Amino acid sequence: MSSAPRRRAGRLKVFLGYAAGVGKTYQMLEEAQQLKDGGADIVVGYFEPHGRRDTIARLEGLELIPRKSVDYRGHSFEEMDTEAILRRAPAICAVDEFPHTNVPGSPRAKRWEDVLVLLEAGIDVLTTMNVQHLESLNDRIREISGIQVRETIPDWVVKQADEVVLVDLTPGALLNRLQRGSVYGPEKAQRAMENFFKEPTLAALRELALRQTAHEVDVRHAEAAPPTVPPGVHATPAAAPPATAAEPERILIHITASPASAALIRRGRRVADYLKADCFAVCVLPCAALAELPRATRDAVESHLDFARRLHIETHVLQGQDDAATLVDFARRNGVTQIFLAKPRRRLLPLLQKRQTAMRAVALAKDMQVIIVAERRYATAAQAQG
Repeated sequence: MSSAPRRRAGRLKVFLGYAAGVGKTYQMLEEAQQLKDGGADIVVGYFEPHGRRDTIARLEGLELIPRKSVDYRGHSFEEMDTEAILRRAPAICAVDEFPHTNVPGSPRAKRWEDVLVLLEAGIDVLTTMNVQHLESLNDRIREISGIQVRETIPDWVVKQADEVVLVDLTPGALLNRLQRGSVYGPEKAQRAMENFFKEPTLAALRELALRQTAHEVDVRHAEAAPPTVPPGVHATPAAAPPATAAEPERILIHITASPASAALIRRGRRVADYLKADCFAVCVLPCAALAELPRATRDAVESHLDFARRLHIETHVLQGQDDAATLVDFARRNGVTQIFLAKPRRRLLPLLQKRQTAMRAVALAKDMQVIIVAERRYATAAQAQG
């Protein structure tokens, strides 16, 4: 008996911007209209109008899947009804606000997780997001804007996209839209211009979005490019001499209980992505198991290890009395080429041993690159942004 053919996974297309109001949702709905006109079976799974008349007008004629109500603490909230979309089984679904956090009690915690469910069911998805929601850029965004973005998407999720389209608008043009009331109402627009929507901040975010999109294009071109064979030459692998390839990069991130470990994980993951390198997150314990650590230390280390796993980083917990020697031994046995260590704060005397760890790692790892990453300082108090 032959088994039924496996349904292909859906294709993901991300419309990427650098701030609210650049036109991501408008562009997504514009494409949805074109696909509908071409005969495609397309629905809108979620749409956030934000009171923008031009964007709302692009919804006309498109099938909108009704939202579902979720009760939380005596209040009712509306979320995308993923199960209703699956029952409807369209060929394509447009989903606004990819990084959104669902209300507690929803089947999945994040909208990007809902989108993965749709993709697994073979539904193509169009979606929108801003560059500041990429997890690996979280610390850089905070440095630029003074705002801690809370809703983030692991980079591996965006890397699964078949296409990333930059929706661009100059900071001057965006501020003009803001002043005209095309993005927010008057009071909210004024607050935005006093905080996040400052021209230097927008210019820096736009540059990040341009660089991110260029990187995504380079990655896809490299993956799609077929091997080249000179004209008139026929490849015969059995007779060809072994190729001499450059040593592949492998990155090790040292995890401790320090809050700086989170930023170090993001930094290492982003570098690994650019180098297409394997990535390890390694914690060294003086005892046999995490359970033997003081509770506060254990909770901090476990949190960092879980964070690394969510970013698809391979984690290891090692036992050793000498952190530097244990790290370098692991690195050498696993072909690591770069070690990332956090630079401790000078004012904390108990961490002097940590500084010795960093210097000893530099001395021991002569055949590797050791990067000691200083903790960033922020000019303004961090604020939460969804």
